[in-house]
Amino acid sequence: MSLAADTREAVRSRPFVFDALRAGLLNHSAAADWLSEAADIGGDSDAVAAALRRFREELPPHATEDRTAVVSMRSGVGLTDSPEGDSPLLRVADAGVVPEGDHTAVAATGDVDAAALAAVIRRLTLRNVEIAAAGVAGDALVCVVGRPDGPDAVRTVEAALDAVPSADPP
Repeated sequence: MSLAADTREAVRSRPFVFDALRAGLLNHSAAADWLSEAADIGGDSDAVAAALRRFREELPPHATEDRTAVVSMRSGVGLTDSPEGDSPLLRVADAGVVPEGDHTAVAATGDVDAAALAAVIRRLTLRNVEIAAAGVAGDALVCVVGRPDGPDAVRTVEAALDAVPSADPP
């Protein structure tokens, strides 16, 4: 591959670098030094920085979109390995979220999808909220957190849905 292709691949493999580049917040020289070492990109840092600048020019600007969804909280949910007869709120393989337990489910219903879930998970993680389970299907998104984190998680989910990054990278 060429240096430009190697640089693009290194950026795409590191979403935080991609997001900063797309938003115009990346110090190209510092990123080039770091990528040269972290991604083992051949070539000197100046050439990598130039490749980053060219890549940035081709990217659409960073943008977000407001998602319309109703966010609610349900305390007292639990996690189980056998949700068969338990009417699970969320199920992935043999694990499920059931209506009785010591966690809180934060649900959003409306204009939600995988991009919205990713934005929610990222924001909750940055606030040090431990996520016990999460999923999205149809027009429903659910995140299960510890009971004490429920109210903060509701506010965080609402804020995340107000600014879901647009999914239009090249």
